[in-house]
Amino acid sequence: MTTLTIDGAEITVEPGSTVMQACVQAGKEIPHFCYHDRLSIAGNCRMCLVEMERSPKPIASCAMPAADGMVIRTDTPEVKKAREGVMEFLLINHPLDCPICDQGGECDLQDQAMAYGRHFSRFDEGKRAVRDKDVGPLIETIMTRCIHCTRCIRFADEIAGVEEFGAVFRGEHMEIGTYVEKAVTSELSGNMIDLCPVGALTSKPYAFVARSWELRTTETVDVLDAVGSNIRVDTRGTEVLRVVPRLHDDVNEEWISDKSRFACDGLRRRRLDRCYVRRDGRLEAASWAEAFDAIAAAAEGLEGGQIAALAGDSADCEAMTALADLMAALGSPHLDCRQDGAKLDPASRVSYLFNTTIAGIEDTDAILLIGTNPRWEAALANARIRKRWRRGGLKVGAIGPETDLTFPYEHLGDGPESLAALAAGEHPFADDLKAAERPMMIVGMGALTRPDGAAVLAQARALAEAFGMIVDGWNGFNVLHTAAARVGGLDLGFVPGEGGRDTAAICEGAGSGAIRLLYLLGADELGLARPENCFVVYQGHHGDSGARIADVILPGAAYTEKPGTYVNLEGRPQRAYAATAPLGDAREDWRILRALSAHLGKPLAYDTLDELRARMVERAPTLAAIDRLSPATALSVILFLGGWLPPFHVEPLMAVPGVVWFLLKTAVVVFFFTWTRATLPRYRYDQLMRLGWKVFLPASLAMVVIVAGALHAFDWLPR
Repeated sequence: MTTLTIDGAEITVEPGSTVMQACVQAGKEIPHFCYHDRLSIAGNCRMCLVEMERSPKPIASCAMPAADGMVIRTDTPEVKKAREGVMEFLLINHPLDCPICDQGGECDLQDQAMAYGRHFSRFDEGKRAVRDKDVGPLIETIMTRCIHCTRCIRFADEIAGVEEFGAVFRGEHMEIGTYVEKAVTSELSGNMIDLCPVGALTSKPYAFVARSWELRTTETVDVLDAVGSNIRVDTRGTEVLRVVPRLHDDVNEEWISDKSRFACDGLRRRRLDRCYVRRDGRLEAASWAEAFDAIAAAAEGLEGGQIAALAGDSADCEAMTALADLMAALGSPHLDCRQDGAKLDPASRVSYLFNTTIAGIEDTDAILLIGTNPRWEAALANARIRKRWRRGGLKVGAIGPETDLTFPYEHLGDGPESLAALAAGEHPFADDLKAAERPMMIVGMGALTRPDGAAVLAQARALAEAFGMIVDGWNGFNVLHTAAARVGGLDLGFVPGEGGRDTAAICEGAGSGAIRLLYLLGADELGLARPENCFVVYQGHHGDSGARIADVILPGAAYTEKPGTYVNLEGRPQRAYAATAPLGDAREDWRILRALSAHLGKPLAYDTLDELRARMVERAPTLAAIDRLSPATALSVILFLGGWLPPFHVEPLMAVPGVVWFLLKTAVVVFFFTWTRATLPRYRYDQLMRLGWKVFLPASLAMVVIVAGALHAFDWLPR
């Protein structure tokens, strides 16, 4: 640890900390523009100057490592004068655009000019002007406002992995741009807007829309991929105006993908805001009662085996719980949440989770990608891989089509035969996996949606075991989902029951007439033509392909218009909250299903969201642990079992049944936990066995010894 003195107080910090970090830890506010926690240190704005004993002039605290015995002063007249001088230089060429600048109200330059600058300017020369750059449809550039902090350059190089931003010329003529006239191609480019401390880079779709103080903010989660990025939705009235990231170190750090940021523009386009019923081949607007009557008429006389349901990629856990209960009440075993047909094993939670966790990517030293392009399927997971690669010592191999990733990788082949070659040790990359201390594998939907996806999954799991990817304290087997609803649906058991059909069989049955009523909960990407002998109900929020084949459309709320629970790819349940009211006649999905169940004479056993969530947790206990992963712990199991023997006056041999009873309870409870997938999600079967031998059995034997000692010491045994 390093100890230094800041404004008369001794502070102890971690080795490698900078003076600025030490000052922040001491509660001192240090102004800065170029410094950012997640970027490399540039030290070019000079706003963070502080005074250091025995230094002839102020130092840049962001670039100075903290050392033992340092004496730092942050609020002396010399420091104040230095900051005023730096601010004056920064404002020399900065235009007075505050009244028309979209950054107004949340601008670092505004705030720090007020707090640390002079209240007048001595500069009376002409200010420079810089031609704006066209970097694409998402980022608006007003480069005359740029103060050359280089945050955008460092983000592009270090986080996004696209070396397209840079500086040209020198001194007063320096300009930030893309070198050549082209658009920024990064899937994370919108984060440059958040990083820019001034109004040089702003959001093009949000230009001149609102001021920050006019907005109402709602903290929620993104559902456009399976990462579960934490976001803040800014609204005015009933309209979503922008989406920005929210800090979560274990999931998205403080970044979001451009899809998450800019897709909110579609929340008011092609929306379903009323019910529709198909009459004479055409969809016509209808009331809720008319829509429910049409569904009831179609369901009348049908057996459970003639009814099926599919959940889409953005369905929330509450809606899937309600739909699963409704299908059970109707006697149907035909339901599935895997609308892309992924061959996943719903019986084993570890077989469909990203077990390493997103943050755990930083601990690996070898990665095998199978049928996935993480850059486009999970941009924030890809950013973690690049972050790990920049530290050095990471080997990456990929099986599948060659693609443009943001880190170097070795292409191992296109199909499952490459897995066989790796397993046989015939490929040089096998040596890298064997030599790695913490290797990991990422299996994507490109591999699992193939006709032989189940075989590929089994082959991948066998390969993971062969190369030691699954050991005590490390599970390197990972599935990379692309749908926000997928893990939650699998946890809830929204999969075919006994004798039930999966997605492909349901679609085939709808076409052949074996399925007479098909309920689509936001399921669109099915490739299904409008069936002639099947009544299709579509519940969703946009007029997508599912709505085009529907006989009845029920308008649901979009993800920004309803509270809900989503489970991300690593098995982390998170809560979403409503930022605006649903559009038109749209309602929350679970409320629609509750009302429909009553109309069908099969009322669901809950009327409030709390009651529904209690039922949801009953189906999947892991959903009770909001924003927490649910690993098994030996202590909780031992405490639950009560691993002790009662000190009754019994014959010594009577202790044997007690031991047997304890071990029997252990076996039964562990089986129950595994069967319900309530705990133990991060353990494979063989890990569970090792856990039993190393923890459960020794603990039980220790209890026997303790009780035996107590029986002898207190003379409780009969003579």
